[in-house]
Amino acid sequence: MKKRIQAPKGRMIHLGEVAHLLAQGDEEKLKRLPVARFQPGNSSVMMVEWMDVVRVLRQIGPEWDFRQIGPPHTIVEQSSPLNRSRALLVFPVWLLLFVGSGLAIMNFHADVSMLEVHQRIHYLLTGVESERPLLLQIPYSLGIGLGMLIFFNHVWKRKLNEEPTPLELEVFLYQENIDQYFVDHEKAKRAGSHDSSG
Repeated sequence: MKKRIQAPKGRMIHLGEVAHLLAQGDEEKLKRLPVARFQPGNSSVMMVEWMDVVRVLRQIGPEWDFRQIGPPHTIVEQSSPLNRSRALLVFPVWLLLFVGSGLAIMNFHADVSMLEVHQRIHYLLTGVESERPLLLQIPYSLGIGLGMLIFFNHVWKRKLNEEPTPLELEVFLYQENIDQYFVDHEKAKRAGSHDSSG
């Protein structure tokens, strides 16, 4: 079973979309078997379990032997076309994050009295007191930007190396937690519906 896929609402989801198949015979025919469909009342995410796949395959080959490898379910997310209102939100969010991070850095420097620290280090290194120790402040400012590039592992769209960025890791862990929550929630819902029908 594949971990997660996207499909438009209302379209039939086929076996080849939710599972990798290895079979003797006509694999292409098996891949085209309908497994599930988003119903109008469904949420934007649904789960196709291994048992749903077995149920479909049993109708064609009751004597067949099935083996499941990997996760026992596939999460199917409703794909939606990108609308303009969402795209227009990118600039205000970017601006908010840019200004917010700038303010956070400036407030941090004010809290730790960075100017006084630079003035003191400048005096210790040169023996000259300076109101604006640019000799330290310019490399320090450039170093903050360079450090951010190295930390986030991106220069425009190019990655510096193959390691995932901290943001990619956080998004990955967040998606893993959402998927696990959805699986647990869906299993509890299905168990409740089986109890009430039994």
